[in-house]
Amino acid sequence: MKEKFAAVWNTFCLPWRAFRKKSPLASFITGRILTMIVLLFLLGLALFALMDLAPGDIVDQMMSQQIMSSAEGGKAASSGINGQENILSEERLSALRAEFGLDKPFYVQYFKWLNRMIVHHDLGISLISRAPVSFLIKSRIWNSVLLNLISLVFITIVSFLLGVYFSSKAGTKIDTAVTFFALFFHAFPGILLLILLQLLASVTGLFPVTAYPDFPFSAAPVKFAFSYMHHVFLPLLASFLGGAGGTMRMIRATMLDQMGMPYILALRARGISEKRVYLAHAFRNTLNPYITGSANLLASLFSGSLVLEIIFAYPGIGRLMYEAVLQEDINLVLANSMFISALVLAGMVISDILLALVDPRIRYN
Repeated sequence: MKEKFAAVWNTFCLPWRAFRKKSPLASFITGRILTMIVLLFLLGLALFALMDLAPGDIVDQMMSQQIMSSAEGGKAASSGINGQENILSEERLSALRAEFGLDKPFYVQYFKWLNRMIVHHDLGISLISRAPVSFLIKSRIWNSVLLNLISLVFITIVSFLLGVYFSSKAGTKIDTAVTFFALFFHAFPGILLLILLQLLASVTGLFPVTAYPDFPFSAAPVKFAFSYMHHVFLPLLASFLGGAGGTMRMIRATMLDQMGMPYILALRARGISEKRVYLAHAFRNTLNPYITGSANLLASLFSGSLVLEIIFAYPGIGRLMYEAVLQEDINLVLANSMFISALVLAGMVISDILLALVDPRIRYN
């Protein structure tokens, strides 16, 4: 047993150690990417298990919709349904479950889906709309990515400007006031803020109550761009107020911590200007915690966009995910979840890589 373990160790671990010693940054990036792949695999397996544990399935949803549509058309079956019709309906249900592969254990379904996705690059067909899942995701994902990237850029720029500025005004009345409002909006429930802003738009008429223009980009690109910014202003404001408060306080606290370090006192003793001390030395050391937190901020933006897209009727991936979960469309739910998780994990990997580039201690540790 020990000999087998030693052989496995020599086969895999020793070459990896040599590669890590020779190329620390490349091995760091490779390790993060491999970790992301393993996490995605386990996440997909867990999603299939959860969908399997949920009561009912897509076939039950389809039959319920069929019964409701028949009832609306005056064709609903009465209470005197004979046994033969019941047997035929059960046979039909079994046939549909076999067609969709729902009669197999969840792990068999998952590995079949994984094989189809990797080998044939096919995410399957939506069991409700019968449209390709890849088409449905492509039609929505870029809307969510655009909205969240705009939020991330604005939160980053404003948070750094305010955090660095008010760290130099620590203890003043304006610093206390801004810190109070930042903490207030950071703790304020996001869903309540979105509802209040939508009510504001409805009462005043200054902004639309929906977050997306009613005409496509191809019809008038320039007009669409201005209309889009007008429509998403309130959702972006809600996202900014919720995210900028915590980020600004983190940057302010990091700057204050850095300004008390011995190397700052040494720089001041050498006669270096206060502006250079702030921007060229202390500011650079605030990048490490922000880069680490930016991945969590991106994940929170994507998770929060689900509520935003539902309230403001924004055609994004979160709303598509919500509709797919309600209908128990397992192909669409899994593809949506894996895609969003891949984006979030990719953001974390990128933040780790940027952190290694900025801080050599992480790269060589």
